Formats: sequence, C-alpha cells, structure tokens
Amino acid sequence: MKRRNFIQLSTLAGLGISLPIAGILNSCENHPEHSLEFKNLISGLLKDWCDGMINVQINNPNNLEEHGALGCPSCSHIHGRCMDAVYPFLYMADTTGEKKYVEAAKLVMTWAENNVSQEDGAWTVIRNPKSWKGITVFGAIALAEALHYHGHVLEDATQKEWTKRLDKAGQYIYDTFTIDFTNINYPGTAVYGLNLIGNILNRDDFKAKSKKLASEVKAYFTANEGLLFGECKKSSSKLSEKGLHGVDLGYNVEETLNSLVMYALKEKDEELLQILTKSLNNHLEFMLPDGAWDNSWGNRMYKWSYWGSRTCDGSQPAFGMMAHINPAFGTAAVKNTELLQRCTADGLIHGGPGFVEAGIPPCVHHTFTHAKPLAALLDHWDHLPEINSNASLPRATADGAKHFKDLDVYLFARGDWRGTVSAYDAEYHYQYDFRQASGGALGVLFHNRVGLLCAASMAEYHMVEKNNQQPQPGKDICLTPRIETFKDKVWYTNLYDLPATVTSKDENGNIELLANVKLKDVDRNVIENTASEFFISYICSADIMKIKVNSKQVVSEPTAFVLPIVSPNKEVFNQVSDTEISIQKSEGLVTVKANAPIRIKEMEGSRTFNMVPGVEALPLEVFFEEGIKELLISIVVT
Repeated sequence: MKRRNFIQLSTLAGLGISLPIAGILNSCENHPEHSLEFKNLISGLLKDWCDGMINVQINNPNNLEEHGALGCPSCSHIHGRCMDAVYPFLYMADTTGEKKYVEAAKLVMTWAENNVSQEDGAWTVIRNPKSWKGITVFGAIALAEALHYHGHVLEDATQKEWTKRLDKAGQYIYDTFTIDFTNINYPGTAVYGLNLIGNILNRDDFKAKSKKLASEVKAYFTANEGLLFGECKKSSSKLSEKGLHGVDLGYNVEETLNSLVMYALKEKDEELLQILTKSLNNHLEFMLPDGAWDNSWGNRMYKWSYWGSRTCDGSQPAFGMMAHINPAFGTAAVKNTELLQRCTADGLIHGGPGFVEAGIPPCVHHTFTHAKPLAALLDHWDHLPEINSNASLPRATADGAKHFKDLDVYLFARGDWRGTVSAYDAEYHYQYDFRQASGGALGVLFHNRVGLLCAASMAEYHMVEKNNQQPQPGKDICLTPRIETFKDKVWYTNLYDLPATVTSKDENGNIELLANVKLKDVDRNVIENTASEFFISYICSADIMKIKVNSKQVVSEPTAFVLPIVSPNKEVFNQVSDTEISIQKSEGLVTVKANAPIRIKEMEGSRTFNMVPGVEALPLEVFFEEGIKELLISIVVT
C-alpha cells in the first residue's frame, strides 16, 4: 500500500481557538525539523522496546501454542493481545530495513491466527475461545495501521492474507459494537477503528457506523469538567450515591481520547473537537510535574502504574496531535514519554518506578501496547504540530485548591507541594471492594524537589482482571494514607467510607482540606463501641505539609493514622527519635514528625512494595495514645 498521511491537522477552522488558522497551518506544515529532541527520544525508545520484545519472543515451530508469541517475564500465561506488536514491528522493518522486524511481525500474527483467532473475525484476550473478544478493536487498529503505512515491506501473498483478515475483524466490530455494550473505551476506540478500516478497505458501512458512534459518544462527557465517563460494566453503569459517573483517567488519556482525537481531526468534526479540547485540558490537570498520571482516584485504578494504565496504549497521540491548541499538551506527551523511558529496563517497560529497584519482573503487555502510539506519532510526524516541553504543565504552576465537581476530588498546590484528596464514590466492579483513593483519603502527595511521597494503592489488592494484572509480591500493605483499626480481626478504615465529605479553604497562606469520615469495614458497616467518626485536616503551606486527625469520640481500640512514604530500599532512613523519622533522598531530606511515637508497620524488612502504582514505601503509623483525641503529623523537605 502506498504510504499516505491519514490525519490532516489543518481542519480546525471555527473552533473558536485563539491561535489563527494560518498559524496552525504554519505550525503543522513548515517545520520538518521541529521537535527533533522528542523525535529522537521516541525513535530510540521504540527501537529499544521492539528489540526487547524480540528478545522474549518464542520461536518454537514444534509448539504452535507458543510459537511466535511474546513470552512474559512476569506472567504464567501468554497475553493474547501480543499481536498488537505487528504495527511497531513493521514500522521498524520499514525504517531500518532489518528483516528481523518483519519476521517478528509475521510471528506474532502466526501465533494469533493459531491461538486466539475466531471464526466470527474476533480475536480473544487469551487462548480460551470463550474469553473476552472486545479487544479485537485494538488488534484491528494495529493491523490496519501496519498495513496502511508499512504493508509494502511484506510479500504480496502475506499482504493480501492480512488484508482479508482485517476485513473479518472489521466486520466483527461492525456487527457487535454499540455505544453502551460495555466500557466506553471499546466503542470510543471503535470510532477511529471503523473509520480507519473503512477507509483502507473502502467499506462505507464501516465508516457510517463509525460516524454514528462518534455522534453518540458526545453524550459521554461529564457536565462540569467534560471528563469522559463510562468506564464501568454495563450492569453497574448507574450513577453513584453522590450522583457521579464512572471515570477512569488512565483509560481515558491512554486509550479512548487518542482514538476520538484522531477521528475528529481527520473527519473535521468540529463539535467533537471542541468537546475534546475541554476534556483534554481538564484531564491534563491531573498530570504531575514529572509526567506521571495521577489516577489515584480512578475507578479502574487497579491498573494504575504511575505512568498510565497497565494495558492501554499511551497518551502521546491525543496530546501530541493537539499541541497546536495548547502547547502544554505537547509538554504532556514529552514528559510522559520521558517517564516511560525511566521505567524501561532491558527493553521492556516496568509497571512503575519501583519495579527495578524491588526486583519485580515486568509484564510484556505494557511494552507491546505502548509501542503502538510511538509508531503512530512517527508515521504522522511531518504533519504534527510542534511538540516540545517548553510550556508548563498546569500542575507545575498551580497554586491553591481546585474542586472537580464531577469527581468530588480536590487538587491542591502550594510552593513545591502537590496533592490530591478524594471523596469519589463511583465504583467499577461491585463484587470487588478494592477501593481506589476515597473516603477523604490523600491519593497523591508530591514535592517538586524530591518527587513522589505518597501514592494510593487499592485498599486490598485484588486481581480484578486476572489476565491483565500481576500477583502482589509479599505482604499486601495498602499504600493509601488512612485511619485504621482492627476489631475482632476485622479491618476498619475511612477508605471504605464512600459518603465522606471534604471541604476546603485557603487563608493566610495555608490551604486546608477538611475531610469528615467514618471508619467502616469492607461491607460498609461502621465500627461500634469505639471512636468511629473523625476529621482529617490536610494543611499545606509553602514550607510544610501537616496532617491533623481529630476523633469526635473516645478512642478505645488501638487506632492509627498510617502514612506510607514512597521510598526505594536504597534510600537511607533514620529514626531520629520516637516521634521523628528522616529519609535521605537524592534531592533532599524528608523529615516526618508527630505528636506521638512513629512506628514502622509490621512486616518483613523495612520496605513494602505494591503493584499499584508500582512503588516501594516505608509504611509509617502513628497511634492515638490513651486520652489523646488529636494526632498531628508534619512533613518537611530540606
């Protein structure tokens, strides 16, 4: 197939944006050498990842159940979506001329056809033919882009065979997908997928279905902040008790918004582009200054890996292709890619910044999905707006507290401190009580000098998707800062208090977020015969972060505030006194003080590791002492 530029970025007249149309045209067309540093970053990273995937590819013609698959260093099974790697492999074959990449692409397709390909045109998520078929849309897009841009590197017979297979996959998507048949990322991605396949195969019916889905998806953005919602099973798609929709930042920015942006730009859907511009701006509020996505509150945060979401594609296309609308979108694309590079070792992305230090092997799924958007950016490079990190991210320059009404989540910033407090009560999967950051909990605490200090995990680690998560190594110690107590061996914590409320004020240089919470068990029962209701005050000034916990009743059971501090095991910590601990980080000293003794939560060794979001932490706890109704904990960075 002849390579052509599929997405035109000069279609934004009438959007009401401040940049003149002529400026957009110039930014997109007249600088072939733009953003060279970023291009070199993604080109080098893509090669590293493709070589890393080849290193784990199984080449055993005597075992068709494995031959051609990408072996996973961490999982006992083969990931059915590994054929997604066909696109980055063919990109590398075309740009380098090296045959090993063509062979790698053929091998993953061979494995898919021998193991997960179905008569109805679908591919399944694992070898079991009864397993989930919705993932067909992702494989179809990868195959379509591989053929569209790089099919000429294949011999004619293979190209024709794969084109025929693409038609079958497109037919399955056309026949099966509706706007509400499952989580919004599937029909949302099909908007682009059916349009892409329809154009390649001259299937007007596919394109018409794409247009219909595009029209319907416009109703799936929240009323106030325009956040994409619908990340919930159809059976649990009702509003929460607070009237909130199911929103997951990771899936939105790394998957669905990419496809909607690519479709809207190509089809000149100005109404959708306006919606997406607002949505991207508000999603971007949650990017931390180091390029991480703060999905501590997301209703699918069980897949949160700090840089994004475990099985999604990556946020680079949506933000990179819209960088002419807001230059900070370009910064987001660059910063997040740099973070992915920092989490890469031996050619594979690890599921968080603490994996390598803790000796946790990576899941190959991260790499074969996240390689695709880098190939897409490079295939569109000559027509992209300028992408660099010159513009500041919103959270890099933020000051004050901001309430997201559609989530009941607060972001706060003062000086070098950045934080998130969540009372979001929309759940994803009701039979799993894993709980993302909620109940007035501190989801993230970040300091510009030393980086991440606190990060929420699942309240209890569950393999919500057993084929797409890694088992929790060692003891499961929740990383979300919280109040907790145990009574008759039952765990009670504010993390299970979905009706919790949070208010804010900003006076005399201090931001204060005040959470009114109750201690509940996993079944949402309030603890009895001891203190059950508390106020948690998060008080942030330029120089210090304070957490004040007040009990409204007498505390008659051992009750503590648990404060896990993110800290790799290489960092030295010092128990200065009963009430003070310091942790030496490369860029500064973190000191934690309390008005009661600080202990390290019982475990083997000094650090705990949690798969969500993939970090090691020092789990500190401070107990209410007899007769004391208030705990005061302070954190200082020097």
